[in-house]
Amino acid sequence: MKLNRFVISMAMLTCTLHVMAGDSLDIQQSKFERRLERKQNAWLSLIPTHFVIQNAGNMGTLSAGIGWSYGKSRKWETELLVGFIPKHDSSRPKVTTTLKGNYIPWKIDLSKIIGKIPEDRWRFCPLTASLYLNTVYGHEFWKSQPGRYPDDYYQFMSTKFRLNLALGERIEFKIPESKRRRHSRIALFYEFSTCDLYVRSMFQSSDVKLKDIIGLSIGAKFYTN
Repeated sequence: MKLNRFVISMAMLTCTLHVMAGDSLDIQQSKFERRLERKQNAWLSLIPTHFVIQNAGNMGTLSAGIGWSYGKSRKWETELLVGFIPKHDSSRPKVTTTLKGNYIPWKIDLSKIIGKIPEDRWRFCPLTASLYLNTVYGHEFWKSQPGRYPDDYYQFMSTKFRLNLALGERIEFKIPESKRRRHSRIALFYEFSTCDLYVRSMFQSSDVKLKDIIGLSIGAKFYTN
């Protein structure tokens, strides 16, 4: 009788340990899957969400690059562009690089304003705000003031890097799912922009007016999400 009780107790203990080991394995597997998912999401976040092409904007006659949209309702964007400046009166053409950040606070569904437009097909962004830093490649441009200029002539402002500010608007068209190939939506935009050097010139000279330091740029964006 005692032997039977012992056998039954050992069997129950074995089952209990087996269940506990299985639960522990499930927990470890779950942690592994979550960790793997986080790593995969981190890598996926590096994939660009759109392609952008832009004319003017203090970054070249024509610029093109890639961008990432993120945040709630995709209100934030970061873009990296390469631009081209023809030689014009200079000895050679030049290349620029721009790192640009955009903020889009509002997106209005035009179907709520114009009844004949399909719902969520066209969206209007009444304001976009951009802050971007760009540089021009070439020996004519410098980071620190050369010795040929008087001390503090440029007051710490180099000619190689420009800080820019832009305000604009855009309109987005959402491509129907049945007609999508490479992109899910397309946006057309315009911006009015200026840079730190232009603003400085306006404050230094009364002959420079606000209209002299503001430039117009236009462009398009092609989104995959």
